Amino acid sequence: MNPADAPFTSALALIPEGYSEGSFEGGRWGATVKRSPDGKRIWLYAEDLAGNDIVSFNLYLLETSGSTLKPCEMSSEKVIAFVLGYRPDSDQPILPAKRSASR
Repeated sequence: MNPADAPFTSALALIPEGYSEGSFEGGRWGATVKRSPDGKRIWLYAEDLAGNDIVSFNLYLLETSGSTLKPCEMSSEKVIAFVLGYRPDSDQPILPAKRSASR
């Protein structure tokens, strides 16, 4: 699947910038999204709030070569399933992305 496909990009656009919490496959997840000022990179890191599962990727949106999905040590299928299935809570304030010392 090409990450530039409409279902993937539409679902990704619904995940707010910064930190949010929501549901995925019946569980509670926290997700942080950062979008570059030039709109050419989207970074997502999400973790299962009740377990130890994570989803992490960079999506590069380039005019010349199109989009490139770069999952972080997981399959593209796992990333795509998360983006398509994650539902952010609608009744919470959207918090700015937290910066960690390792990033």
